Amino acid sequence: MNESKLKSDFDLEERTSSFGVKVISFVKNVPQNNITNPLINQIVRSGTSVGANYCEANESVSKKDFIHRISICVKEAKETKHWIRMIVAAEPKIRNLAEELWQECKELHLIFGSIKRNAKAKD
Repeated sequence: MNESKLKSDFDLEERTSSFGVKVISFVKNVPQNNITNPLINQIVRSGTSVGANYCEANESVSKKDFIHRISICVKEAKETKHWIRMIVAAEPKIRNLAEELWQECKELHLIFGSIKRNAKAKD
């Protein structure tokens, strides 16, 4: 693993932004139809929201606000996993493309869950 990859793994602002970009790239490979169009809209919203809410958490004015924003990151990451699963159910041919994105989403969900638990424990 190269040093810049390792550094970006620990830079959550960069990692969540990169995740949003990956979500956008992923949906460009999803065939558009009456079933997938609503799923595409949902995953773009939730997948890009993770990074936006993390940026807001970093600028929070109180601990309560920080925990609230991190909680949104947890929920949006979990929701994004759901939409990935639904897109694969609608279009099984893109399962391979979805696997890496789903794994990253799972990791972000676990990371933000841990941050939330630690922040609440220090309350």
